[in-house]
Amino acid sequence: MPRNTRTSSGRPSVTLKDVAERVGVTSSAASMALGGHGRISEKTRQAIREAAAELGYVPSSAGRALRNQRSGAVALIVPDTSQHVLGHSYFMHVLTGISAAANARDVQVILSTTTEEAGDVAAYQRVVRSRSADGAIVTSAAVTDPGLEALVASGLPVVLIGNFPYLPDAVSVGIDDVAASRRATEHLLDVHGRTELVHVTGPLDHQTGIDRRIGFLDAIEASGGRAHGRLLEGDFSEAAGRQAVESLLGRGTGVDGIVFANDDMAFGGLQALKAAGRSVPGDVSIVGFDDFGLSRVTTPGITTMRAPAEDMARRATERLFRVIDGSGGSPDRLTLPVDLVVRDSCGCPAA
Repeated sequence: MPRNTRTSSGRPSVTLKDVAERVGVTSSAASMALGGHGRISEKTRQAIREAAAELGYVPSSAGRALRNQRSGAVALIVPDTSQHVLGHSYFMHVLTGISAAANARDVQVILSTTTEEAGDVAAYQRVVRSRSADGAIVTSAAVTDPGLEALVASGLPVVLIGNFPYLPDAVSVGIDDVAASRRATEHLLDVHGRTELVHVTGPLDHQTGIDRRIGFLDAIEASGGRAHGRLLEGDFSEAAGRQAVESLLGRGTGVDGIVFANDDMAFGGLQALKAAGRSVPGDVSIVGFDDFGLSRVTTPGITTMRAPAEDMARRATERLFRVIDGSGGSPDRLTLPVDLVVRDSCGCPAA
C-alpha cells in the first residue's frame, strides 16, 4: 500500500518507493525504468510504468532536474531595450503561451529583465552565468542589442520570438511582418480606393517596426504612382498614435488612410480623429495590427492584422524543449500565419 504521506492539499502523496515496492524492485531500479534506462529489461520497465500509473505517481521536477543535471526552469528574457513590451498586452499573451508549454512539462519560468543602470547585456548574462535555466526564450530584442548574438553563441539553448535576419542560424518563431503590413496597406488601396496614406511605424530600432514599415512602402511602390505614402515614427503607445494624427492634422496634411503598426497607436489615432471632427471611416480609413483585444471594443471597431502572439510563445517554448532534449530545432525558422480581421474602421461592414 502507498505510504500515508500527504501533499499540501491534503491528498495522499505517492512516492517512488511506493512504486518500487508494488513491483518488488529497488527505488533506484524504478527510477531508471521510468527514465528509460537500458539496464532495466523491457518487461520490468513496463511493470513499473503500469504501477506508477495505477498509483498515480508524479515524478518531482526537482528530482528530475537533479538526475539530469538540469535546473528544471526556462528563462524568458525581455531586454531593457524593449521597455514598451512590459506594459503592453503583447507581453501577457507571450507569458501565457510560455507558461502553458512549461506547465505541461512541470518546468518553471524565470523572467529576466535589465535595469537601465545595469546595461543592456545584464539580462542575458544573468541567465548564462547563474545557470538558473536550461534554456532561454528572448522576445522584443532591439536590432542593435549587443547581448543577443553573444547569447546565441554561448551554447545555452535559445529560441527567439520575432525576426532576426542578422542571426540566420538562430532558432526562431515569428510572423512575416513585411507581408502582413503590405496586405493591410493593399486593403486600403485596392478595396477602399485610398490614395493618400500614412504609416505610423513602431520603434525603428526593433525589427518589427522596420519590417512593417517595409511592407507599407512595398505596397505604395507597387501601386505604380496611384497612391502616395508618408511615414511618421511611433513607439507602439496610444500616445504616439494620438500625437502622430494631431501632427498630421496640424500641418494640414492630406490623408485618407492610416496604417498603424499596432492597435494601441490606432486607438490613439482614432481618438484624435474624432476630436478633430474627422469621420472614421468616412473621411479617413484606419488599419491596426495585433488584435490583442483593444480593437474589438472601440467604436468603430478597428480593422487589424491578427498576430498569434500566444501561439508563437507556446511554439517557441516547445521548440526550446526539443533543443534542450537534443531532438533538434529544425527548421531553424518557423513562420506562423497572420489574418486580416475586418471591422468598421476601414469602411468594410464588420464581419
